[in-house]
Amino acid sequence: MTKTFDHGGGVRSVQVPIPDNPLGHTLVYVVDTDRGPVLVDTGWDDPASWDTLTAGLAGCGTAAEEVYGVVVTHHHPDHHGLSARVREASGAWVALHAADAAIVRRARESRPERWFSYMAAKLTAAGAPEEHVAPLRAPRARTLPGLSPALPDREIVPGELLDLPGRRLRAIWTPGHTPGHVCLHLEEEHPARLPGHGRLFSGDHLLPGITPHIGLYEDPDDATVTDPLGDYLDSLERIGRLAPAEVLPAHQHAFTDAPGRVRVLLDHHESRLSNLLALLAEPLTPWRLAERMEWNRPWADIPYGSRTIAVSEAESHLRRLVKLGRAEPVPGSDPVAYTAM
Repeated sequence: MTKTFDHGGGVRSVQVPIPDNPLGHTLVYVVDTDRGPVLVDTGWDDPASWDTLTAGLAGCGTAAEEVYGVVVTHHHPDHHGLSARVREASGAWVALHAADAAIVRRARESRPERWFSYMAAKLTAAGAPEEHVAPLRAPRARTLPGLSPALPDREIVPGELLDLPGRRLRAIWTPGHTPGHVCLHLEEEHPARLPGHGRLFSGDHLLPGITPHIGLYEDPDDATVTDPLGDYLDSLERIGRLAPAEVLPAHQHAFTDAPGRVRVLLDHHESRLSNLLALLAEPLTPWRLAERMEWNRPWADIPYGSRTIAVSEAESHLRRLVKLGRAEPVPGSDPVAYTAM
């Protein structure tokens, strides 16, 4: 049965399932405007997910054909996946931040072989064992996820109001989880008059009980050394200062006390960085560091794809430590190992 919820003030949500994923579902928000509904995110591109979304829209008293626009918080397939189908059904515009639009464009234009070769080289440089890298070199038919999401036709510009006639929805750039992640601030009094400043569609930036993944989003053609964890922590502090009355996240459930949740996440990452420094008393490659980090299950139980994600997260934390002058690469090490300073 399709689950919908009325958050009041012309905002509803639909739980759109994510196939074979412990997150369970994406909360797609349906925002009433003077020109028809605008969706915040769309859910995973899957027939069952599409059926759930359309049933949910009907439960909200509207239909996919009536959607005026789609605002995508970030490019991940559980958020952007169904944007193309919504646009085909309605002619709606689709808006995404330029940094994530570039990732979508690159994924659509790149040959899968090039991306797998790049990933194999990255993992080798991180110290991954050959048995983990070998499948990326296998000569077999392979496809990349995320090739079908819509190329956006509008750009989300941080600080500007979006095209929601009769509403005030302002974009806040919150990089970290992805380079172009945005939160969306509904600058209207809370329908239940809760204290605070409006409501915040937080995407994956701020969730009530999950710490978002902070990994690396690299462009094979760009040698810039990014600091996604630093970006995320800065973004968190901005949202904490905003102090919205209520947060409407893309997963789990709505919640209040955004500043309190921000403090928990800031403390979590500071504690994690301190724990990693203790591990770096001996030189470790990113792979070896990931093996020793605390995850939601033992390393031996983490599946193949999730290990790659874990190594990416280990690297993002290493970059933060290096930038803070608390760790450094060991000269001459190959693959590169890091040690605490």
